[in-house]
This record gives sequence, C-alpha cells and structure tokens, in this order.
Amino acid sequence: MKRSYINEILQEADGFIRSFGFSMPPFAYLTPAQMQAQGAAVSALVSARMGWDITDYGLEDFRKTGLFLFTLRNGADYAEKIMVSRQGQISPLHRHGVKTEDIINRGGAMLAIEMFTSTPNGALDPEAKVQVRVDGVARTLPAGGILQLAPGESVTLAPGNWHAFWGEGGDVLIGEVSTVNDDLTDNIFHAPIGRFATVEEDEAPLHLLVSDYEKWLGTGISSFASSGAGR
Repeated sequence: MKRSYINEILQEADGFIRSFGFSMPPFAYLTPAQMQAQGAAVSALVSARMGWDITDYGLEDFRKTGLFLFTLRNGADYAEKIMVSRQGQISPLHRHGVKTEDIINRGGAMLAIEMFTSTPNGALDPEAKVQVRVDGVARTLPAGGILQLAPGESVTLAPGNWHAFWGEGGDVLIGEVSTVNDDLTDNIFHAPIGRFATVEEDEAPLHLLVSDYEKWLGTGISSFASSGAGR
C-alpha cells in the first residue's frame, strides 16, 4: 500500500470514528518525529503495539479485503480496539489460538460475521455447528452461518472460532474487547495471506502504524520490551 493511501484511510477513519462521538487518546496524534523524540516515554505503547493499524492483508486491494484498526489498550489482562469495516469490505476468515474476544457493533450499518468452528487439530470444520453467545445469550449457527449484529449488539468469540466479517448495507464502527492481544503470532488465516500490509513510501507518514514501529523508531520494538506491556 502506498503511504499516501494509508494517510488518506487514516484520516477518513478518524473522521468516521469522531462522527459517533468517540474520542481517540492523545497518543494517537503523535507524529513520527514526536515519537522518536519521546523515546522511553512511549515505550509502553510501543511494546504493547498500541496505535494505528491499517491492513490489506498483503492482497493490495484494501477496499475489497482490508480493515482499519486502532489498539487503544493492551495490558497484562485485557485489550481493546476500535475498528472500521467498510461496506462489503472483507476481513478474511481467521481464528485465534489464545485470544477470547467480544466483537461489538458500535454504530453504523449491520455487522455481518461468517463463522465456523474448529476440528480438534484447529482446522476449519465445514460441517459442525457453531456455538457462540450474543449479548450473553447462547446462539447456535450452522457451519458457515452468517450472524448479523445490529448497532449495540455483541458476540463473544472463543479461541478456535473461525470468523470473517464485513459491513452489511453500509460502514460499521466496531469495538473489540479481548484478552491480551498479540497480532504477531495469534492470527491464523484460512487462506495463505499476511496480517500486515507492505508499505510503499511515496510520502511522509502522518502517524506511525504499529507495523512501522521497528523501522521508524530506530532500534525497534525489542529496545522497549523491558516494560513487559502487552505480553
């Protein structure tokens, strides 16, 4: 993805989020130069990989297959994200090995989620029914069933729940509250795709993505690991 396009998506998503009265934390608006200058002062958020995250999953067609995310917090016990899924924009089929998450429709259109369960070895089960909880109430779906969440509704996904999602009938603001998040190792995709985009630097970044931290902050994430945040 070209950096100019990433900057455009970032500004569009920020405006969309604000339109719902949701305020982003002050660290969201640090420039790359400010983050470089603050060094140890931003070590916790860098170690926890908190911040902006825009991905096309390496497929180079963001509007078709992509997702905007911002990790608000990622501590010793839980994590929280705000996400934007555009109408018909697929976040591809995947599962987590460790993370349990609540996916919440925070506003906008319907959120559609396609779901499967796992076989004992973690593979996608094309036949077994899927057991989930919607706002705490048990719900059973057929394999490949599509759950639609209206604004305000949520679903709890356990490790092993395969899921893909998109905005149905419009753009959706999505919340995620989960156990500790590790996007480097805990995303297992059904198709052979990547988690992060490849960035082509055609202009300066407005703000760094979490996938930029190692490159733009010099010595990389490992230099900030002593805080233990997000681990």
